[in-house]
Amino acid sequence: MKKILMVLVSLVMTFSCFTAYAVNEDVEGDLVIYTSMYPFMIDQMTEILKEEFPNLNVNLVYGGTGELQTKLAGEMGDDLKGRLSCDMLLVAEPSYSLELKEYGYLEPIEIENPEERLRFEYDPEGYWYPVRTLNMILAYNPEKYDISEVPTTYKAFAEDESLKGHISMSNPLTSGTAMAAVTALSDKYGYEYFDALGKNGVMIESGSTALAKLQTGECKAIMILEESVLRIRKEENSPITVIYPEDGVILVPSTVMTIAENKSANANLEACEAMTNWLLSEAGQKCILSGYMHSVLKDMEEVPYDSISTDALIEKDMGVDWNRCYQNRDEIRTRFQESVTLP
Repeated sequence: MKKILMVLVSLVMTFSCFTAYAVNEDVEGDLVIYTSMYPFMIDQMTEILKEEFPNLNVNLVYGGTGELQTKLAGEMGDDLKGRLSCDMLLVAEPSYSLELKEYGYLEPIEIENPEERLRFEYDPEGYWYPVRTLNMILAYNPEKYDISEVPTTYKAFAEDESLKGHISMSNPLTSGTAMAAVTALSDKYGYEYFDALGKNGVMIESGSTALAKLQTGECKAIMILEESVLRIRKEENSPITVIYPEDGVILVPSTVMTIAENKSANANLEACEAMTNWLLSEAGQKCILSGYMHSVLKDMEEVPYDSISTDALIEKDMGVDWNRCYQNRDEIRTRFQESVTLP
């Protein structure tokens, strides 16, 4: 009887420990996170965070990276002394992290063994970390066109005259991932790549519009994030298929940043630290995978639905010069505008 009682007590104590540490119950207050994640992912993550942080009021606010940059620039003011209306940022690519660090708007957060855990570059002082891996690819509809009729390289996407007027991509002036893509492509092929896109009549429009045109056959190929294609393949049983370009994919490690305490909305550094660590935990990364994005953790072998190995993608990665993406942002955007007709 005593042995049974001891076992029961042990189980109760184990369960109590689990419930005490399974969620961040001691993290309280308010936390505002600006993010460029898709709205469906925000809704999904909001529900998960309610369970993980039951005493923390987390508000995830959506905006395209370009839109958020414009908003935050207004809040900073010309003197870069303004307080922001958010506490953390989850934006599309690292170049904006470099900018905010330079402006003194970020707070360093320490995580355990980042060099052993993370697949991608991070700030060695802890000002930003990659948290989700976006993948720019090409896509086509095999029910409308044979693979021999569509481009299998980014170079052909811009230069193959048989595609003229039947290709589409997002706007690098408003989309962080599109900006990363045109930075990488202009590094690889020069600004002549923009001229080729313009001559080939590339349409600049949202991913949803581009996908709809693939469905009807109006577009032969589009440049788009892999996650958008994977999602409709699973949720809508769509035939639209990913093309991993032979001249390289463009991986975009999206970053998490904490705003400096004296410039943030709620000055809740404890919550920011806990949130950063959760996002980079196995549980947080499984949430990222469920949003059809790749994990940033080295030991995470799982991949998004219907994708290929993350390590294989890294081997095919064209690479983005994030310093150039930041320092030459205006020049790159201007050259793109001069070559390509924008809506």
